[in-house]
Amino acid sequence: MRIWSLHPRYLDRQGLTAAWREALLAQAVLEGGTRGYTRHPQLERFRAEPDPREAIGDYLAVVADEASSRGYRFDRSKVHRRGDPTRRLEVTSGQLDLEWWHLRQRLAVRSPAIADRWADIATAEPHPLFIVVDGPIASWERAPAPPPQV
Repeated sequence: MRIWSLHPRYLDRQGLTAAWREALLAQAVLEGGTRGYTRHPQLERFRAEPDPREAIGDYLAVVADEASSRGYRFDRSKVHRRGDPTRRLEVTSGQLDLEWWHLRQRLAVRSPAIADRWADIATAEPHPLFIVVDGPIASWERAPAPPPQV
């Protein structure tokens, strides 16, 4: 499961669809509707919220908005709860940088034209649910760290 902290505009078609499916799975987990993935580390930041179900709903709504802007029709009725539109979860700069590196690696293989579109972006914008704070890679992250910059 990958719940990107990056703005969904950076995702290719496959990535956007996967983000939707994986966030729907996260919603099911947070609602107690599935037995799998209940201990998935990516859910820690949502569980830390006063209402995790609203937080994941807010996340899903932005993914659906991005899909709509591209002409896709994601079923918004699958977003069960929404919360305060001003809610922001923190994501560290280290986590965002790691995810940006990780996504660019995937895009280079799967969607080179999209990788080229974003090649000059050094620092990606976060998903609108998140606000960036200085800090290292999140403790819940399981992806390998990018190679050091030389």
